[in-house]
Amino acid sequence: MSTSAARKNSLHTALPEEILAGKVTDVYFERTRQILDAKGRRAHVVAEFILKKFPDEYKWGLFTGLEEALAVFANMPITVRGLPEGALFYEEEPVLEIEGDYFDFALFETAILGFLCQASGVATRAARCKKAAAGRPIISFGARRMHPAIAPMIERSAYIGGCDGVASIAAAELLGIVPSGTMPHALILILGDTLEAIRAFDEVIEPQIPRVALIDTFNDEKFEALRVAEALREKLAGIRLDTPSNRRGNFVSLANEIRWELDLRGFQHLKIFLSGGIDEPKILQYNAVADAYGVGTAISNAAVLDFSMDLVEIDGKAIAKRGKKSGRKDLLRCASCGVRRLAPSVFKLKTCACGGQLESLLVPIIDNGKLVYQKPSPQQIRERVLQQLEKVDL
Repeated sequence: MSTSAARKNSLHTALPEEILAGKVTDVYFERTRQILDAKGRRAHVVAEFILKKFPDEYKWGLFTGLEEALAVFANMPITVRGLPEGALFYEEEPVLEIEGDYFDFALFETAILGFLCQASGVATRAARCKKAAAGRPIISFGARRMHPAIAPMIERSAYIGGCDGVASIAAAELLGIVPSGTMPHALILILGDTLEAIRAFDEVIEPQIPRVALIDTFNDEKFEALRVAEALREKLAGIRLDTPSNRRGNFVSLANEIRWELDLRGFQHLKIFLSGGIDEPKILQYNAVADAYGVGTAISNAAVLDFSMDLVEIDGKAIAKRGKKSGRKDLLRCASCGVRRLAPSVFKLKTCACGGQLESLLVPIIDNGKLVYQKPSPQQIRERVLQQLEKVDL
């Protein structure tokens, strides 16, 4: 089937073969290729990907999207250095560096930036939510807010960023985990009663799936919580509040009242799970009463991290446009004091001012067309992210 024929029946998304053929590009890169080709001008360049300023109040970001970028780099005679996926970075630190003939990768700048900018934005917002939750589980509920074709990428980035689970089946399969979820209001509406719905869930769904009752469909949340708790007792793992904002009032007070009544009747084991418009400020506010969160739009619609790709060296000469630092750079960290330092690669710095040894944070990814980066599993990336989160503030 031709591309045009396939597209006739496809979703409004780029096909993988179109991305890998360089068709998802800004037209001026194609015109640049045509001009340089006509003029017989080839250039051996070094290009770096860097973020000048974070969105909002962010102080740090998580570098994500590298694995998809590797699919574009495959079979290119280039050399690539970069941060490992899931690495923490700060403003004006290079996260990726490509060296090679400009013709070999110019058409892919748009696609590579798309991979890195959105995935890093989602992962960073997920990490901020996880940090705010102070150890409480976070489940990504945001797939329904994005085009379904990119839902697995969104959920993978959220999981890497620290989310403890994802709701989308396809994303969970990609990650090799069990999808997480409770029940929709639709189930309760169709069956006509909250208690009947959680009983049906308990009857039908495999026992290893936690029983969490959604309690805000018809009646007062406190009395619904007590009804389902009395009925299922030890079988019930928790209750979820997704109360609409126009009925919510003081959400902390409501959840606190429910906690009081449950504890008074011996249901201290029941967890309170909050969802609906949750973000970092609300998590910080709700931590006093919540045991876990479902976070949707705040993560899936996270602000992209606005990386740019810029040439910093042409045919061995350091050069850059106005506002950019020219030349290949080393991003270093002291093994003793932990300080980070950005320096021209030609300086070949080895020792920190404290006397400790400087180590490069940019690792080899592709060496003259050969992949040398060992791709970690999503679980390994996530574990590294959680370790890094212990050392930073929101």
